[in-house]
Amino acid sequence: MLGCVIHGRGDLRVEELPSPSPGPGQVLVAVRYGGICGSDLHYWRHGGVGDFRLREPMVLGHEVVGTVVSGPLAGTAVAVHPATPCGVCPECADGRRNVCRDTRYLGSAARTPHVQGGFAAEIVVPEDQLRPLPEGLDPRRAALAEPLAVALHAVRRAGPVAERHVLVTGAGPIGCLVVAAAKAAGAARVTVTDLLPAALEHARTAGADTLVRADDPADPGWPSEVDVAVEASGVAAGLDTCLRLVRRGGVVVQLGMLPPGRSPFAGNLVVSREIELRGAFRFDTEFDEAPALLAAENAFDGLVTAVVPVREAEAAFALAADRGRSCKVLLDFEAV
Repeated sequence: MLGCVIHGRGDLRVEELPSPSPGPGQVLVAVRYGGICGSDLHYWRHGGVGDFRLREPMVLGHEVVGTVVSGPLAGTAVAVHPATPCGVCPECADGRRNVCRDTRYLGSAARTPHVQGGFAAEIVVPEDQLRPLPEGLDPRRAALAEPLAVALHAVRRAGPVAERHVLVTGAGPIGCLVVAAAKAAGAARVTVTDLLPAALEHARTAGADTLVRADDPADPGWPSEVDVAVEASGVAAGLDTCLRLVRRGGVVVQLGMLPPGRSPFAGNLVVSREIELRGAFRFDTEFDEAPALLAAENAFDGLVTAVVPVREAEAAFALAADRGRSCKVLLDFEAV
């Protein structure tokens, strides 16, 4: 079977891999689509994500949907929850399994040996990590379940957003899905900033009310203040914008993964305005909610901008890295 393996910075290979066999409590899944995530791009372009560096070859990918091949659910179309928390650490005991200190996550170099990912024609996963897809949900749209769960968790971390003005900095795939999640949670208005007009148009597709060019201080769309801000760009300038525009006593959620090391930020505003700065990392039960929301909204289809056969993975990664030409790019493991 074919798999998409990263060997080091800039060294992405489509290789023949042995077919896996499920063990106790596991099932075999034939992968149909895999979404290329920002972290996959970081492994490809930089050899790591934040402080997680590649030390050995690793199958990439954690946004996957497919069909169960073995066990009682054989034939069922599913999305795969990519996390296997330990279940015993203090964080798991406190109901915060998304920050489990000993979790295993598909396609992650956070631990060694690395956890092999989902960009392979067949994968073996624990049965309890499967989520059957709602009847009629297109598997292409269903491939957004994992990043949508990230967005749902970020909005949940922000607290109540109903009838409030939400700012989202960064209109990449995650930022666009934050827009959709905020609107689904009842936000009265969502303003999105980005440097690229094409990215902002994707945010419009997701339901954004106001689009702002981040590099244009004269853009008339800039709000005087917002109630909640979600930083989804992963750059310090985005966090600075959030802190300066959120109202006194407001909430800023840092969702984008900032570069490793120290990042400057306007900490004095956190103090003088009593701004609550909260982190948002991955998700937990939000993954269970994502398929139903995807089934209910056709607008999500516009965020999947390309589907590429896995044999052309390097071209797919280059396309996904070009935010002027794409939003979410999927690898197709049947069209080989």
